[in-house]
Amino acid sequence: MSTLTLAVRDSSIMLRRNLLHARRYPSLTLNLLLTPIMLLLLFVYIFGDTFSVGITGGAPDRTAYLAYLVPGLLLMTVGSTVVGTAVSVAMDMTEGIIARFRTMPIHRPSVLVGHVAGSVLQSVASVVLVGAVAVAIGFRSVDATALEWLAAFGLLAIFSLALTWIAVGMGLVSPNAEAASNNALPLILLPLLSSAFVPVDSMPGWFQPIAEYQPFTPAIETLRGLLLGTGIGANGWLAVGWCLVLTVLGYFWSASVFRRDPR
Repeated sequence: MSTLTLAVRDSSIMLRRNLLHARRYPSLTLNLLLTPIMLLLLFVYIFGDTFSVGITGGAPDRTAYLAYLVPGLLLMTVGSTVVGTAVSVAMDMTEGIIARFRTMPIHRPSVLVGHVAGSVLQSVASVVLVGAVAVAIGFRSVDATALEWLAAFGLLAIFSLALTWIAVGMGLVSPNAEAASNNALPLILLPLLSSAFVPVDSMPGWFQPIAEYQPFTPAIETLRGLLLGTGIGANGWLAVGWCLVLTVLGYFWSASVFRRDPR
């Protein structure tokens, strides 16, 4: 059996293992999902009329603010979901199962690949769930073509892949699950400091660079352009560039720590 065949076989087994864990212990994923759903309902029904005035420049329009908000919340859902991956990796590293895997004749990177693939699938499912809630309360994207929907889905998938590799690295360097959860908090906080809720140019001047020069803002603006027909400009290339950089950085970081970690 070739090395590639062994790698695919072992990675699929590890993927199945992680999906079974997610199915048997869904509380972590559900708890992380509550944050974007609650923010969606809070900002639409409590702040929607007020915030929409600043965005549309006219009369209060909660539906217009819902359309503006959803792309940011979808990407925030990805950030929230991958926090569970950091916790799961930290638990594997501290509970002894990785030590057992190291003694078995398996393709060693398959352990990490299983976590990453499982996390991306969970992120996609979470995005679909949050998107369904958004549609249920009135979100519509009538102008988006099939190609734009496909591009939006692809952006969410590669963004999830990038953040997952970063989350895996955070889980590997954390001494326990609680520390992994704390270390991964920036993946939830960064969307709050982006253009997810209000435009960047409405923020204080000293804060605008923080919101603009981070991974979430170009990804949100690209997703907003694909779904709502707003201008994308250079944000599309910036979003893809951020995804590539974070994926490569997270992969080499995770692989390096995993090879040398004796736990």
